Amino acid sequence: MRILGIDPALSITGYGVIDTSASPIRLNKNKIILLEAGVIKTQSSQPVQERLEKIYNGVVDLIKDVLPQVMVLEKLFVHYRHPTTAYLLGQARGVICLASAQAKIPLVEYSATRVKKAIVGQGLASKQQVQRMVADLLKFSRLPKYLDVTDALALAIAHSNIMKFKI
Repeated sequence: MRILGIDPALSITGYGVIDTSASPIRLNKNKIILLEAGVIKTQSSQPVQERLEKIYNGVVDLIKDVLPQVMVLEKLFVHYRHPTTAYLLGQARGVICLASAQAKIPLVEYSATRVKKAIVGQGLASKQQVQRMVADLLKFSRLPKYLDVTDALALAIAHSNIMKFKI
């Protein structure tokens, strides 16, 4: 299964694409192959509608390039002290959901604690712990510049892990 994980944000949207296939050596283990990872960046000096358009177009192009079978997003967590942040994040998520719907790709959402539990084994793990675990799983020689990339990859890997147990 080809899985596209996206960590949405208005400034830096991280993405990661993995492919999972059953390993012929160990039938109970899935092999995870990294296909692509990166970020879609926007400038705070741009109007919001232009930033959202850039995120939307970036995701649409990504879908066309990698042909994922499923997209995974983190569920929106709203902290009462930061309503504006949640509002802007919701707009970015909205254009990503629209791209998914238009491409007819199933969209799955997990809470941050569910993803951390599936990756690290602990729902309250730090972003750095998740980053190190993702880097170890994918055998990175160095950590990516942006946590957004490893967060997106964690979403994709978590979905792969969770689906193994649902079958």
